[in-house]
Amino acid sequence: MAEQRPLRILLGCDTFAPDINGAARFAERLASGLVQRGHFVHVSAPNTRYRLEDPRFEHVEGEDLVMHRLPSVKAPGHDWLRFVWPWRSKHYARKVLDSVRPDVVHIQSHIVIGRGLTREARKRGIPVIATNHTMAENILDFTRLPEWGNKIFVKLAWADARRTFEMSAAVTTPTRKAADFLEETIGLAGVLPISCGIDMAQYTADLTPRTDKRIVFVGRLTSEKRIDDLLRAAARLDDDVIVELVGGGDQLGALESLVDELGIRDRVIFHGRVSDEELRAALTRATMFAIASIAELQSIATMEAMASGLPIVAANAVALPHLVEHGKNGYLFEPENVDELEARIRDVLSADQDAYQAMQRASLEMVSAHDITRTLDTFESLYRGGALPA
Repeated sequence: MAEQRPLRILLGCDTFAPDINGAARFAERLASGLVQRGHFVHVSAPNTRYRLEDPRFEHVEGEDLVMHRLPSVKAPGHDWLRFVWPWRSKHYARKVLDSVRPDVVHIQSHIVIGRGLTREARKRGIPVIATNHTMAENILDFTRLPEWGNKIFVKLAWADARRTFEMSAAVTTPTRKAADFLEETIGLAGVLPISCGIDMAQYTADLTPRTDKRIVFVGRLTSEKRIDDLLRAAARLDDDVIVELVGGGDQLGALESLVDELGIRDRVIFHGRVSDEELRAALTRATMFAIASIAELQSIATMEAMASGLPIVAANAVALPHLVEHGKNGYLFEPENVDELEARIRDVLSADQDAYQAMQRASLEMVSAHDITRTLDTFESLYRGGALPA
């Protein structure tokens, strides 16, 4: 059937490999999954230097993607984030659209690249799907503005986001709670919750009894993740409890100082950025996954931990309650409450083998609803202008 022909899809990403964060990981998996289904996928993303290069193939998530790398500069005060000059976004959007001539554009943020692509695609009658991965807490640490300045910045940013999203054929975000947040924040109706999805086959669950006690966290070491809460809770636990932190970020130095202050240097391992294989190994050997973040619109890292068969202790904030059922696959705690976080970690570490294994199996069962196949089916339907799969 003609309607089932392969599509030419352009993804607009303000963050993409080699960046390591949830939005980048989702875009990479989406792109590779679409290639596996026979579509022609192009990605517009920041270059790692201030230089415009010809389109080239890059190997991402096991597939070759056509990358359009745009000149970018490093964000002040950030250890890896780069961005395209906003006043050049529409210029570069025109160049990429002229080159690709896509059937559909799917932007992964409304900030710079997505903003320019949306406006230029609309002029050409090309449908745009917009996905939001952003919360104010994700960016305020890097504005270097006073509190009153941050309030103005956030108001202007969300007003611009609304203008971009109103030009889109559909707006999506990873969870229903995240969709509600976006609708309430900018007064936009009809935001679709579509899970980022996960390929469970990539992860290994170890259901045998644990011989040690390892708490793992995977993600950026930034302030909204509230890793300091996790470390303060860990300092109150027995000396045989190890904390493994997988990921890098601007708070690394501060967290290392805190570890020394708490006297737990010998019980905390800072792995930094690691390969996918090392990340999966850290999850498989862990006893549990803990996340105190207050700004998760879904948390791919938590889903990866669930696919690795881990009980979860998570802050009862934003979208994390969508992944954790209190008393079933782990526990929720009041955000920023270190006493409660400590208590919930103890609940997992002190569980008998039957109760512990029940939490493991519950995580595996619950994360299966987020299978990447369902995510790809849904976006394919949106790209074609059809109804969402049941």
